[in-house]
Amino acid sequence: MKSILGIGNALTDILAVLPDDKFLNEYHLPKGSMQWVDKDTCDKIFDALKPMGIQYVAGGSAANTITTTAIFGMPSGFIGKIGDDEIGSLYKSDQEQYGIKSTLLKGKDISGRAMVFITAANAERTFANYMGATLEMGPEDLKQEYFEGYDYFHIEGYLVQNQALVRKAVEMAKAAGCIISIDMASYNVVESNNSFLHNIVENYVDIVFANETEAKAFTGKEPEEACHEIAQMVQIAVVKTGKTGSMIQQGDEFYQIQPWPAKAIDATGAGDTYAAGFLYAHSLGMPLKVCGEIGSIIAAKVVEVVGSKIDIPRWKAAKQEIRELISANTPTE
Repeated sequence: MKSILGIGNALTDILAVLPDDKFLNEYHLPKGSMQWVDKDTCDKIFDALKPMGIQYVAGGSAANTITTTAIFGMPSGFIGKIGDDEIGSLYKSDQEQYGIKSTLLKGKDISGRAMVFITAANAERTFANYMGATLEMGPEDLKQEYFEGYDYFHIEGYLVQNQALVRKAVEMAKAAGCIISIDMASYNVVESNNSFLHNIVENYVDIVFANETEAKAFTGKEPEEACHEIAQMVQIAVVKTGKTGSMIQQGDEFYQIQPWPAKAIDATGAGDTYAAGFLYAHSLGMPLKVCGEIGSIIAAKVVEVVGSKIDIPRWKAAKQEIRELISANTPTE
């Protein structure tokens, strides 16, 4: 089976369920918001959370994608940076649990963390994020040997703000013969790095994943026209349109992919898992439409759970549905 390497921010999600808004108010965290906090605030919040009972989940956009490809059975690797601390050790052991070949470099700062407060009753999520050691990863950390032997290389768009790192990474991946994919990750990152992102996409990238706001920030156009325009720059353009599914184009081949049925409660990780399903199917040589459908199947499972990790029953159901789809699209001798 073909292999995949990802690079991204090694962020650990620290999940805490709160009975009311008292804790949020105490730390000036508007309910439903995502706040960037400094190290002192991060430490204070983390220390206050510990007695409440918290759940640790290794996350980050590219890492979510790579974890999912590993569960599909693809040999999967990941490059990131952690701190020399308990959170970093937990991150490493989580990836090892899934059989991921991790290159987790050590930074001077503490490991990056996304503290997620789930308010009881409506399960609304509020974030307090500290990037920590993830921001210390630079081009000097990369070695050509990290990329050798992989068939695919996947980048999360959040890294684009570190332009020197991304340029070095795509140069090394291209030299290693990888098919390069990028998930644009955030429309504001696209807006603030548009010319650089165009340069990287047009010169190095083979597969682009974007949602409709990211695609509009990149091209200035609505989803279908944006998909057409991106497809002129790369081999495959994928524009995800949320509840209405996704659209895919390669050359003159264009498909509108319907969303897979789901009882959605939390969209966290949906784009990351879609990319994993798509790339897994692509690695098997599946038709373009089937790649999108497999992405849609696995994304539908993750939106039914809180957080970015799919539970075992849903994984079993997804694998069965995907096996049937692959079987129906595999020519018989």
